[in-house]
Amino acid sequence: MVIASIDIQNGKVVQLKQGDELVLQRDNPLELAAEFDRYGEVAVIDLDAAMNKGSNIELIKPLLQKAECRVGGGIRTPQQAKELVSLGARKIIVGSAAFRDASGNFGVNIPFLESMAKTIGRERLIVAVDARGGEIVVDGWKTPTGLDLIAAAKAVEVYAGELLFTCVEKEGMMQGIDLEPVQNLRAAVSCQITAAGGVSTLDEIESLAAIGCDVQLGMALYTGKIALADAFIASLNWKKSQSPIPDPRSLIPVIAQSPDGQVLMTGFTDREALTETFKRGNVCFHSRSRNKLWMKGETSGNTLKLVRMRADCDRDAILAVAEPAGPVCHTGAWSCFGTNRNFTWELLQGIIAERFRNPVPGSYTATLDDELVREKIMEEAKELCEAKTRDEIIWEAADLLYFATVLLSREGVSVQDVLDELDRRNKK
Repeated sequence: MVIASIDIQNGKVVQLKQGDELVLQRDNPLELAAEFDRYGEVAVIDLDAAMNKGSNIELIKPLLQKAECRVGGGIRTPQQAKELVSLGARKIIVGSAAFRDASGNFGVNIPFLESMAKTIGRERLIVAVDARGGEIVVDGWKTPTGLDLIAAAKAVEVYAGELLFTCVEKEGMMQGIDLEPVQNLRAAVSCQITAAGGVSTLDEIESLAAIGCDVQLGMALYTGKIALADAFIASLNWKKSQSPIPDPRSLIPVIAQSPDGQVLMTGFTDREALTETFKRGNVCFHSRSRNKLWMKGETSGNTLKLVRMRADCDRDAILAVAEPAGPVCHTGAWSCFGTNRNFTWELLQGIIAERFRNPVPGSYTATLDDELVREKIMEEAKELCEAKTRDEIIWEAADLLYFATVLLSREGVSVQDVLDELDRRNKK
């Protein structure tokens, strides 16, 4: 997997050389998060919080709803981590706090890591093992700890689902990553590793993928040295997809899924098809029967508009989340795995939105102005409370959900916004 980094300092997206010298600055974090999310998770790092110079949390919060984010920088308590998870963070990155105890002495802080893993789950915890010359450094890479990288990594992996290794000597230098310490780290631990620091070529990404490591990109991405689409393709396990007889085409299976989670179809992709997918914004496949590039819907118009792509844990299969423009199966069915589209809350809101955009004669939905819909919600809520039988409860609950969804649509609130809030409450 390829992970794009959004480092925030003084309310701006920045890239620093050696963690200190400002090289570039951007002021469009929401746009960046939306773009980066197409290719993988996004690492959002609060540099000010990491250096005890303030916080950018209000800028970070909306990013957590825009993209699948892992968040780091100044997270020093399980409570902070839990709050970020409740706001939508997929994973939490901790660094300095993992290697300094309550008295300020350097060492692996086992009580802290135990508490973090218990509070948010080991699978959500990433420990940053930033190192210079094989020694763990903290406080924005300015303070050496005397801790050996490999020994520290072995000690913390018990509590973390992933390690983020930054080769500090190479960070921001655009001189290439030092592969040897990454290889040594990979051989020493069994958890997932994401490597960062100096990566500047696709060959390096392929080399890291070959030893089972993900890559985090910063400077190379922002300077245009590496494009995320190319990085995504380079990070896949193409060798595993080959048959015993080497095939330069190297096909990888793709599962297409709607944004509300319904499986639509499966197919195969190669490097060419993936390149075209990112270029066109519609999912493309390699047709095995015709042995050629094929964009879904190129003749029928029933395209799959790409939302995001994710590789599986072995990087030899892809999940493509996409918006279908119509029936997906060649038989005319909604999905290749079922005749009918499952009726979801998201689908209900889509139908309501269409009624408002293109009202048809006799459409009741189109007549619901703000005052009327609020009156109906109060009426239906009362009737639901008074319902006695199971059938009555179902009927009245359906009415209430319909009118509530109309109100959401009128106010520009999506079903996903409500689900995200429920998810946040569940995680608090």
